Amino acid sequence: MRVLLVNPSSAINLYRQFGGNLPPLGLAYLASVLREDAHQVEIADLEVEPGRKVDFSRYDLVGITSLTPQYSRALELARLAKKEGIHVVMGGYHVSFQDQEALSTGVVDYVVRGEGEHVFRELVNCLELGRKVDDVPGISFMKDGHLFRNPQAPYISDLDRLPLPARDLLPMDKYVTMLDEHRATSMVTSRGCPFNCTFCVSSKMGGLKWRTRTIDSIINEIKDIKDRYGYRGFLFMDDNFTLNPKRVIQFAEQLIKRRLNIFWWCFSRVDTIVKNEYMVKKMAEAGARTVFLGVESANQETLDEYHKKITLRQLYRAWEILRDYKLKIWGSFIIGGVHETKKMIDQTIQLARKLNPDTAQFSILTPYPGTQLFKSVKDRIVVHNWDLYDGIHAVMRTKHLSPAEIQKSIVKAYSKFYLRFCRWPRVFSYIKERKLKLSNVLKGIASIWRVERSSLGE
Repeated sequence: MRVLLVNPSSAINLYRQFGGNLPPLGLAYLASVLREDAHQVEIADLEVEPGRKVDFSRYDLVGITSLTPQYSRALELARLAKKEGIHVVMGGYHVSFQDQEALSTGVVDYVVRGEGEHVFRELVNCLELGRKVDDVPGISFMKDGHLFRNPQAPYISDLDRLPLPARDLLPMDKYVTMLDEHRATSMVTSRGCPFNCTFCVSSKMGGLKWRTRTIDSIINEIKDIKDRYGYRGFLFMDDNFTLNPKRVIQFAEQLIKRRLNIFWWCFSRVDTIVKNEYMVKKMAEAGARTVFLGVESANQETLDEYHKKITLRQLYRAWEILRDYKLKIWGSFIIGGVHETKKMIDQTIQLARKLNPDTAQFSILTPYPGTQLFKSVKDRIVVHNWDLYDGIHAVMRTKHLSPAEIQKSIVKAYSKFYLRFCRWPRVFSYIKERKLKLSNVLKGIASIWRVERSSLGE
């Protein structure tokens, strides 16, 4: 079967404007699995090739992935594909939890829910052979005007059995993310997250059980990427790369032993850093450069409400440990919690300034479909345009603040943090290092600073 996999563009992609873009590994994994069954597969990544014209008549089936802010563009592509009479399948975070919404449009034939490799392969094989799909687990579809949700598919237990993602089908030259002075690309070494934070959908999408690849499998992929594409920077996109400190230490030791000489970035947690200083030491010795930490708030009540399971005391200690080993810190902060006041938001901004991470990411609390938050705040949501569910637009009112007040707070947060004189050298260095166009940087700044009053009903 001739299959096209598409990553739609987003309304606003701040990471691209600020010099960061990564390959859609989910689609690349799907492609590699389909090729094992001799299907002809292509990938169109419209995030990095927005002007690319797609001729859907050349294919038998199109698979479209969709994060929430990509959904409207995913539907546009589905309509174009449907006009050519081909099968249309959607997957990804948004439609996994909004399957009825997508199917009711009449332009989507099937939705793949959750982890897609085995589900999508079985669906494509059934369609090619003309078999019924009633027994394919993990899919949703309409039949005789009724919605059918087949039972959820089991999670993939042995990740090593998945083939490496088909990066050869992607425009690898267009992914220009930098880690320090090195071109960097992404990898995934584990799936699942046991923490189940209220604002995050990862535990629903990948499961509460943490599943890992073997160290040898990870090392082999790193070597393959270095040899084929020349990358020396690696961003490990696991929801929690450091969940098992012993595994991280073993990985670091193998990097050192095999002299791979790479530089890397990963997600971690404050409490994990505090309890495992030796792990941090080995990470630094093995080329780790940056650690992403979800700080979220300066208020313990808010942290508890998010189910973060960390304390402010741990936060300060984690900072000390990472600084001791000269690791850079990417700190994530969330504003606009349901019970937050202006004073509480100001405290979080002050905390960010005090901690002064190398990179500060401020996001507005957003009720994404599938999260506990989405279910609990439905009566507070005032914006139903999925394009604006991107973390920089306020889409709900809180107990104390209107969407417009929250929107202004994120402008304040970025201004208070990055427009300090002490930050200017780093900002200019960042722009120079990544060879960014000033116009793109200004577009990114405008995206953050623009208050979408019309979308907020003001």
